[in-house]
Amino acid sequence: MQHCDHSASTAELIANAEQRCLQRGTRFTPIRRRVFELISKAPGALKAYDLLDQLSDEHAAARPPTVYRALDFLIEQGLVHRIESLNAFIACSCPDHRSQFQLMICEQCGHVEELHDTRLVDMLEQVAQEQQFRLHRQTIELYGLCRRCQSGSPLNVY
Repeated sequence: MQHCDHSASTAELIANAEQRCLQRGTRFTPIRRRVFELISKAPGALKAYDLLDQLSDEHAAARPPTVYRALDFLIEQGLVHRIESLNAFIACSCPDHRSQFQLMICEQCGHVEELHDTRLVDMLEQVAQEQQFRLHRQTIELYGLCRRCQSGSPLNVY
């Protein structure tokens, strides 16, 4: 099982995103960059309308399609993950694993930990194969209490 390095700063995440887009020949436009920056700075997951509210303060012309197009691009590039059960988004600190990951979501503080447990991936792929099911993606979201919330540390320390 592999943990991603979640200690990267917002500036490091943005620099990595810019480099990734440059290598792939995709455009990291100012609005895409700003949406990614807002998600990267957030202590937990952000919903699209939270992003829209923040963008509207800066860009009067910001509309839902603008945000959703930017989010679609960021997901496609592996820079952002969508938390299906919350319909919210988090920055990915390890975009090379964009299709095989698990998320642990703290119900108390909202912290999201990204994991890459290949044992789970392999097991689910095997089950799908046995059932003659062609698997396109996996979404595994685990809810509970993070280490800090279990120990009674102050909230929002991430």
